[in-house]
Amino acid sequence: MLVQAAYPPRVAEARVLDRFGPAEVEAVRLLADALESASGVPPFGEVTWDGLAGRGLLGDRGVLLDAPDGRALAYAHLAHHQPTEWSLEVAALPEADGAPAGLVAVALEVVAAAGGGHVTLWVHGADGRPDVETVARTEGFALERELLELRVPLPLPEPTRWPDGVRVRTFAVGEDEEAWLLVNNRAFAGHPEQGGWTLDTIRQREQAEWFDPAGFVLAFDDAGLAGFCWTKVHPAAAPREPHALGEIYVIGADPGRQGRGLGRALTTAGLESLASRGISVGMLYVDADNAAAVALYRSLGFVTHRVDRAYGTTIPPRSP
Repeated sequence: MLVQAAYPPRVAEARVLDRFGPAEVEAVRLLADALESASGVPPFGEVTWDGLAGRGLLGDRGVLLDAPDGRALAYAHLAHHQPTEWSLEVAALPEADGAPAGLVAVALEVVAAAGGGHVTLWVHGADGRPDVETVARTEGFALERELLELRVPLPLPEPTRWPDGVRVRTFAVGEDEEAWLLVNNRAFAGHPEQGGWTLDTIRQREQAEWFDPAGFVLAFDDAGLAGFCWTKVHPAAAPREPHALGEIYVIGADPGRQGRGLGRALTTAGLESLASRGISVGMLYVDADNAAAVALYRSLGFVTHRVDRAYGTTIPPRSP
């Protein structure tokens, strides 16, 4: 269904989408490719592409500004993670003057109409996105997180050393979901994106093209699942990324098992898994204020490749 929404000056209207057809997806992809070619930074993250592919959790929305020739001048994607938690990504061609602010305003109206909630506006490669940074500050968003993209050459010189009593195997689809959910949700309690996962959430991830259980390492002790390192491979995308990248997608340990060296072992095991599949560069994302994790990754040779910023605001529900 398409719902028409008023748009500020210069264009008459943007389209608010609650379904994403092939034409809209292709238009957004061409917009993203053009902006990435110009800046070297992809304007949208995985959550937007999952939503456009129909893998959104609670019903994603999009706000699309078309050019007369059918191109996408600008696009904003609203991902609905939890009943009161949304994330927002926005990008616009330079010729769409004022579009980021306009699309963000429309997106926030959509959230209000859906009952309100907390909205996180992501700015990827923040230092190269002054248009979106300005919108975040002028529209009442507050800086909440800085996310570092770190990279390291593979293979690591350090082998994995597991704590005593730990047994390791890869994820078994159809068997390990419930145990993994319990540990993940304990490890990421209160996290806006990674916390509060359900069985439907992980099953959706298992349907993704990149999902490979052979790259999903599980560590067990006598009490059950102690921690995990879930990896994914990003295909090469020349010229910006001439080689495939191996990402530590999610890594976590049960809070009751911390302090045993499990985090370091899980990290090196995930990177070993990637290297065994021919990957020469490992990467991950970590909050800049997570001092312990950043120190661990630095000690393994990771360096900063990019900084993303997350700005947040809370939108009240629209009055009846």
